[in-house]
Amino acid sequence: MADDHFVVRQGMRQIIGLFPDMEVVGEAADGQELLAGLAGREVDLILLDMTMPGLSGVELIECIRSRHPQVPVLVLSMHKEAQIAFGALRAGASGYVTKDSEPSTLAEAIRRVASGKRYVMSELAEEMVFTSLHERPARLGILSPREREVLEMIVSGDSMVQIADKLHLSAKTVSTHKTRLMQKLNIQNNAELILVATSEGIRPRLPGTH
Repeated sequence: MADDHFVVRQGMRQIIGLFPDMEVVGEAADGQELLAGLAGREVDLILLDMTMPGLSGVELIECIRSRHPQVPVLVLSMHKEAQIAFGALRAGASGYVTKDSEPSTLAEAIRRVASGKRYVMSELAEEMVFTSLHERPARLGILSPREREVLEMIVSGDSMVQIADKLHLSAKTVSTHKTRLMQKLNIQNNAELILVATSEGIRPRLPGTH
């Protein structure tokens, strides 16, 4: 079980403890701690938060699938947007439920995913059915070319000053672009910004690439 909030992990541990056929065998507060904890350990399922410090989200799911392809991933997230769930499943997750789910729903999801099946909570599944695969990328299509360029640099870890230097703009102008793109995407913070971007296929640029 990986979540950066101790209280959430404690709550999930108590809920899972209600079911005699389940046991939490390890906890992690971030992606690196999770990967380290998986080394040499056999588990039936990973219960994963989408938004944690450092390595997280789509990138972490892809990393888990690459290193531990036999271990299914069930995402437990606060995000209810269909495009974020799409991104998680496309990256290799086997299931997706939200943190406000009933304990019985969580238990059902864990059992199904651990048995090799897939699970998406019904409310979200309905939204996903009516969200066209061709419509989802249009969410980023509302950004201007400059706003998308700034977004890609943010995902790559560049600071406002670094972006301004690379684009030959003032830091204030870059900050304005960031504010506008966040407003267009209805995003409140950097964690959500990176999560949405990676779920739509934007990946960090490798050093030396443009």
